[in-house]
Amino acid sequence: MSFSSFPQASPSHDLTPFGWDDAWAAEFTPYTEQGLVPGRVVRVDRGQCDVMTADGIVRADTAFVTPHDPLRVICTGDWAAVETAGNPRYVKAYLPRRTAFVRSTSSQRSEGQILAANVDHAIIAVSLAVELDLGRIERFLALAWESGAQPLVVLTKADLVPDPVTLGHLVQDVEATAPGVQVLTVSSVTGEGTDVLAAVVSGGTSVLLGISGAGKSTLANALLGEEVMEVQEAREVDGKGRHTTTTRNLLALPGGGVLIDTPGLRGVGLWDAEVGVGQVFSEIEEYAEHCRFHDCAHEAEPGCAVLAALDSGELAERRLESYRKLLRENQRIVAKTDARLRSEIRRDWRLKSAEGRANYTAKRGGRV
Repeated sequence: MSFSSFPQASPSHDLTPFGWDDAWAAEFTPYTEQGLVPGRVVRVDRGQCDVMTADGIVRADTAFVTPHDPLRVICTGDWAAVETAGNPRYVKAYLPRRTAFVRSTSSQRSEGQILAANVDHAIIAVSLAVELDLGRIERFLALAWESGAQPLVVLTKADLVPDPVTLGHLVQDVEATAPGVQVLTVSSVTGEGTDVLAAVVSGGTSVLLGISGAGKSTLANALLGEEVMEVQEAREVDGKGRHTTTTRNLLALPGGGVLIDTPGLRGVGLWDAEVGVGQVFSEIEEYAEHCRFHDCAHEAEPGCAVLAALDSGELAERRLESYRKLLRENQRIVAKTDARLRSEIRRDWRLKSAEGRANYTAKRGGRV
């Protein structure tokens, strides 16, 4: 995407269309006193980022906000404090995030990756061109709930399911998988559902998530009202597509609100998402409140209300198995993270001890 793809702000317009409000302005006060300019990060790549300011797009270096912790790097959606004098320009800091969408980079590592910041709605795009993967939807939902955003499941390519009865069953399956979450059917061919979706996302910031081929770029173009995002056809065999979006881009929507489009995600690893998992499987958590033992594992304990619901047919076995699987995965990630933190603490302690011994030796003139 080029800079011309972004709606341009001007000195006569504020940053309200990009989510700026009085609370952000109050938090930014210390940076204003330092002569820094507020702006919203619309894209990050190669150690630099594009920031929308009141004077338009600014290209800035992120060297001052590139910490060791990958969760603290500058991210699309951040509100940045930019030093605009001189060349190059620099992002000197960013405001504390209200929400953050984070996933695990790999099941074999204990590092998280932040995908989007300060998001109000997490739109999970799911293609109806292929068989529904309810387990993947549950993963996306767990991360969305954990982020602090409100999830929304959008079933794309609804025109490929012409039978209304079949479509209704698919929607019901997803609704049962996503308690407390709105489920919309959308078609870029017929225009079905796009007006409802536009109304939902008009207030606040939305992030568009899903695997390649889910129709995210087509959905973004429908919301933008023009062909801004490149679209490629998905394979007929498995419905997967190539990554048409290669960076995370923040775009102002003509009907209000802003949209962060993201590349297709191959992996949806959990990252310390226990609360999110509990929200996705809220019916299981409610059953668990009536178990005889407060630490019931729902495996074979007497008086287990979860197993009773399973036996009676109130709870689907697939849901319980998925719940167990995601909890186990999350516990492994948390354990690895804790182990990494303990290792870093020990490393820092050894370094400080070595420095202390070196200083002591120097004071004694090299004598131990």
